[in-house]
Amino acid sequence: MKFSIVVNLDRFDPAQDMRDVVRQRLELVQIADRGGFDIAWTAEHHTIEVTIAPNPLNLLTYWGQHTDRIRLGTAVLSAPYWHPIRLAGEAALTDILLDGRLELGFGRGSYQYEFDRMAGGMQQGEGGKYLREIIPLVKELWRGDHAHDGELWQFPAVTSVPKPLQKPHPRMWVAARDPDTFDFAVKNGCHIMSTPLQRPHEEVIALCERFEETVRNNPQVPRPEHMMLRRACVYDTPDDWEIPVTATTNFGRYFENLFRNLGSVENGFPQPVDYDVVANKSDYGAESIHENMIFGTPDQVIEKLERYEAAGVDHFLYGACFGMPHDFTARSLKLFCDEVIPHFKSRTSAEAVGAA
Repeated sequence: MKFSIVVNLDRFDPAQDMRDVVRQRLELVQIADRGGFDIAWTAEHHTIEVTIAPNPLNLLTYWGQHTDRIRLGTAVLSAPYWHPIRLAGEAALTDILLDGRLELGFGRGSYQYEFDRMAGGMQQGEGGKYLREIIPLVKELWRGDHAHDGELWQFPAVTSVPKPLQKPHPRMWVAARDPDTFDFAVKNGCHIMSTPLQRPHEEVIALCERFEETVRNNPQVPRPEHMMLRRACVYDTPDDWEIPVTATTNFGRYFENLFRNLGSVENGFPQPVDYDVVANKSDYGAESIHENMIFGTPDQVIEKLERYEAAGVDHFLYGACFGMPHDFTARSLKLFCDEVIPHFKSRTSAEAVGAA
């Protein structure tokens, strides 16, 4: 199993200096770069302080200047917010500036709050048609002159300038949960990023089964990778379990506000909603969070991740940023690099030697 990390800029206090946020998040990416992670990802969001990411390509370019080997990706670009010509050119230039380290992840968009402001009030569920039109279109623009007369975009013959450094293009990923999106991604040569949200391990298994079924139904394309996101935290002693659990609980109150438009946003800061208006209250119980997230001592985290590997996850995506103190987050990441990743890499090496 491979390991990636998603790192987002976030603020929960207007008094916090944004320069400190940028510095702290770069520190996490550099730890991951040195510690054996394959890819560092960052999101796209607009007008909200809990995920500050108006253009992830800019942030990835900055990280590329301060890292050596780790690949850098978007998790994810919101397709409804982009024109395909602009996206093709900006992503290609980013790949050049990163010396061919770009990974490009797409999604349909998540928060209705953003859709009301960025997409003319479109219902969030309609973002899928933008995703389905923009991915093959960007590939065409990278190949050469292409005229397009689609449902959403129309333009005469044009090409992307520049073209990406990677040939034929950077790897492309799709954030997916429903079967139709899984099928679209595989048919279009994309890898899949999925998340069981805060649900029990049975959801991990269900997503892996969905992936395998989709692969079986598309034997004409090369097998893609399946990456799965969970929030993660490794701590020295079991007594520290409350720190990530409390942070997850509090962050969930912001998420429910933005995803379901349950509360207000004041000067970019979402107001945390009360749990009496949350439909899925059981997901926010302390014991449920502790069990379902990748929280624990190194041995506990290894045990949990072995279950993901057994379920068929190719790539574990470590969710790093959800409101914990920075020093605690950095310590967690170092423990993961020092104690968890070597367990899987040493076992993989031993299996390869045995096979030879």
